[in-house]
Amino acid sequence: MKQIVFDDFVMGGGLPFVLIAGPCVIEDEDKTIEVARTLKELTEQLKIPLIFKASYDKANRTSLNSFRGPGIKEGLRILQMVKVELGIPVLSDVHRFEEIEEASSVLDVVQIPAFLCRQTDFVMEVARHAGIVNIKKGQFLAPWDVSHILNKVTSAGNDNVTITERGFSFGYNNLVADMRSLPMLRKTGYPVIFDATHSVQLPGGQGNESGGERKMALYLARAAAAVGIDGLFLEVHPDPECARCDGPNSLFLDSVSGLLATIKEIDHIVKKGDI
Repeated sequence: MKQIVFDDFVMGGGLPFVLIAGPCVIEDEDKTIEVARTLKELTEQLKIPLIFKASYDKANRTSLNSFRGPGIKEGLRILQMVKVELGIPVLSDVHRFEEIEEASSVLDVVQIPAFLCRQTDFVMEVARHAGIVNIKKGQFLAPWDVSHILNKVTSAGNDNVTITERGFSFGYNNLVADMRSLPMLRKTGYPVIFDATHSVQLPGGQGNESGGERKMALYLARAAAAVGIDGLFLEVHPDPECARCDGPNSLFLDSVSGLLATIKEIDHIVKKGDI
């Protein structure tokens, strides 16, 4: 199993899970730093490795009028603050060729959005510049289709790759998370992450924006840990009801402590059995 090496921890290869967490989108500097600091304090107490995630530009929103974030310049400046001042690796997604090089100069992990994961030239260009690539598996792909994406990334000379499962389209405005996909994805030999909060998203479910079933993310996260994952991806917010993006599927920041403690216990039991 491929292991991904960060400055202070390693992901994959049967090691304890890594948490990837943060708000859906950067709303402002103060709130972003607040969330990152809270997550750092929490994960240090629980001894869980942390990668902070937040988007500087959500280019795949339902509506033209949806909030997208501060843009690449301001967004990368804030993520750089999180990285340097708090000492946390940072992840964000890129949506355009023009962003790739600049984003890769700041981000520890560059994420390929689910809807772009089949775009061959884009995937390979990200692979050429990023230190680590996180592939969001498209909602339209079977687990075994991911091998083709991995071939594109590695053919560009980068084998520092992780794969994130975020549910599969199931009828209109709905997703389903199939836990069978996690061991199937692990057969690729690369670390597998489960995105518990996007898996309960209801795309376009509120007409002009996406809905979600926040409470179900807790159950899916525990189930995924029991199957065996290398990373858990959560979107969190101090007040999801007022979040400017993905509030309905985001977890309350002050509620994740108990969940993570439970996930850590499950992860320990499962990996002792070497699933």
